[in-house]
Amino acid sequence: MKVSYHGHSIVQVEANGKKMIIDPFITGNELTDLNADEVDVDVILLTHGHNDHVGDTIDIAKRTGAQVVAIAELATYLEFRGVENVHPMSIGGAHEFDFGTVKLTQAFHGSSYTEEDNQRIVYTGMPAGILFTAEGKTFYHAGDTALFSDLKLIGERNDIELAFLPIGDNFTMGPEDAQAAAEWVQAKKVVPIHYNTFPVIKQDPKAFANSLPGGRGIALAPGEVINL
Repeated sequence: MKVSYHGHSIVQVEANGKKMIIDPFITGNELTDLNADEVDVDVILLTHGHNDHVGDTIDIAKRTGAQVVAIAELATYLEFRGVENVHPMSIGGAHEFDFGTVKLTQAFHGSSYTEEDNQRIVYTGMPAGILFTAEGKTFYHAGDTALFSDLKLIGERNDIELAFLPIGDNFTMGPEDAQAAAEWVQAKKVVPIHYNTFPVIKQDPKAFANSLPGGRGIALAPGEVINL
């Protein structure tokens, strides 16, 4: 399995001959190395409905025909916006796809899509984290979340090779809480996400990575790859 980081919370995955992207916030994201018009994927996985995570999902899905996997309310909203290939899920549920198994976990955050033209905020269901298993390996994308004790349960019940944890603070966990999350999740490698995109979430990813014992922390630059 090939996993790469692309700024903010964007993660790309190649497994079982399929290409996937998580939370493709590309347009308006100065920290990403991606061009939304060039992204070619089979699957889009979404953690929640905030604009900086849904990002370019609608345009990419319409252009490529990619399947969008998301919380049921968000999946339905995307259908209303013209996305034809969606798979709705809910917290705690898992599904085995041809590209791997997706299970959605709790995340403590909000989830809504802001339609600026209509000055309207649309509820998009519960926020989630993603446990993804393929080719005998499991990684965890925590989405946007606060620290919560059930992260221990996620770590105890899953053999996690790689975890993506937010460190930006203000909207999510900050570095200190993310250190505790890394310990509880028990991942072999931990990559910080959701930082430096906006001034209010300015953090030092290398300092966070270095704070984790055993060399488990890895601060990836946009475009860097980890092979699991």
